[in-house]
Amino acid sequence: MASYVEVEKAAEKEKRLVALSSVLAAIFITCFKFAVGLLTHSLGILAEAAHSGLDLVAAAVTFFAVRISGRPPDEKQMFGYGKVENLSALFETFLLLVTCVWIIYEAVQRLFFKSVQVEVSIWSFIVMLTSIVVDVSRSRALMKAAKKHGSQALEADALHFSTDVWSSSVVIGGLLLVTLGEFLKARALVPESVIVWLHRADAIAALGVSFIVIYVSINLGKRTIDGLLDKAPKGLNTQIVQEVSKIPGLLKVRQVRIRPSGPSTFVDMILEVPRAASLEEAHNITVEAKAIVKRLIDRVDIIIHMDPMVQDRESIIESVQSIAGRNGLSVHSIRINKNNSTIDLELHIEVPESDTIHQAHERVERVEQQFRAEILNLGEIFSHIEPRGDRESRHTVDVTISDQIREIVNSLPQSFPEVNNCHNIIVYKEGESVSLSFHCAVPADLNVAAVHKITATMERKLLSLIPQIDRVYIHAEPQEESNSNG
Repeated sequence: MASYVEVEKAAEKEKRLVALSSVLAAIFITCFKFAVGLLTHSLGILAEAAHSGLDLVAAAVTFFAVRISGRPPDEKQMFGYGKVENLSALFETFLLLVTCVWIIYEAVQRLFFKSVQVEVSIWSFIVMLTSIVVDVSRSRALMKAAKKHGSQALEADALHFSTDVWSSSVVIGGLLLVTLGEFLKARALVPESVIVWLHRADAIAALGVSFIVIYVSINLGKRTIDGLLDKAPKGLNTQIVQEVSKIPGLLKVRQVRIRPSGPSTFVDMILEVPRAASLEEAHNITVEAKAIVKRLIDRVDIIIHMDPMVQDRESIIESVQSIAGRNGLSVHSIRINKNNSTIDLELHIEVPESDTIHQAHERVERVEQQFRAEILNLGEIFSHIEPRGDRESRHTVDVTISDQIREIVNSLPQSFPEVNNCHNIIVYKEGESVSLSFHCAVPADLNVAAVHKITATMERKLLSLIPQIDRVYIHAEPQEESNSNG
């Protein structure tokens, strides 16, 4: 079985051969038309010769574009050289429009301002019929290769040459009318004015060719600009989302971006999977998503980013702690409140106390954005910003001050009956602020909310009694453990 690289090389070779055959055919038919057009003075044939001359230039540009676009991506063009095909099509559009301006000008001159005698001969019809045969054959060959390999440059050439068939038919019609005019003039069967207009049928046919070319050029120009602006094929994004969303275990297709580049297409996707999913489960979802996209698009390069999402209360708390930890922050007092179909989040976030409020706000805002990216149905977020002291810079305070504070701490059980055995009393200096920490015993059957309320009341009382103190840290422990240790 041929490798992917071998298949790509064979495809590029086939594209180059069909493009080269188009160039050779264009050289033959252009020279043939110019020779007959000059001999017969037929503007219609000369217009077709000019048209074919541009076809020759376009075919040559397409040939070189196909050669360049087939190069693999490198450090300069990391997405490959596929856009070269779009540029060649844009150049072809410009050449066609310039030609149309000249043909229309010359046709108007012959219709209203000057008279040119067209000499119709058997060669006039031979060259146009030959042109039709050649254009039909190369249009089919180009379109077949374009569809097989997804080449916009070859498709543009195929479309171009298929319109040549119609424009050649229009010229043949003009030549027939000129011949009819000569026949009627020789037998004096119709008025002279009718014969004059029949003689002008060649110029009218040239106008018909111009309008056909303009129509093709406009359509080709739109397609080229769409390609250069990375416009995705209509409906493809929706189709990918619908098909990929059917994968079992996938929560949501958050984003799909499509970027066509010549014969290749680049697709970026963001998929949401349960946070509890294993690495293997997430990998299988990725493999299946890529297989679906490859069935929808030939020659596609896919990049998939997986976002873990949380759905239950326990996972939400774990995710909040994990996200904060990844950002070097600590969180506590996390509360989750259900609000209809959304979940509101309340929490305390500790930031370095040296941060300005602007810096702290930016830190918290980044973390909140990550909360929303990884937690489903998250509503309001209420973040309470707290300073996180640098404990390594703390040192003990003067013993006299420390003894005075210890005495006040030891008297706390008189005001708080639930509290006893205050110990490990330490006073620290943190920069310009003074902090107090100590342990105390409380009944083991008290719940955390009740203990928190007691310690918070003690903190307020200590801060009012000891003006030197800026912060109080109280570690409450169950009374049984304290007694057994004591």
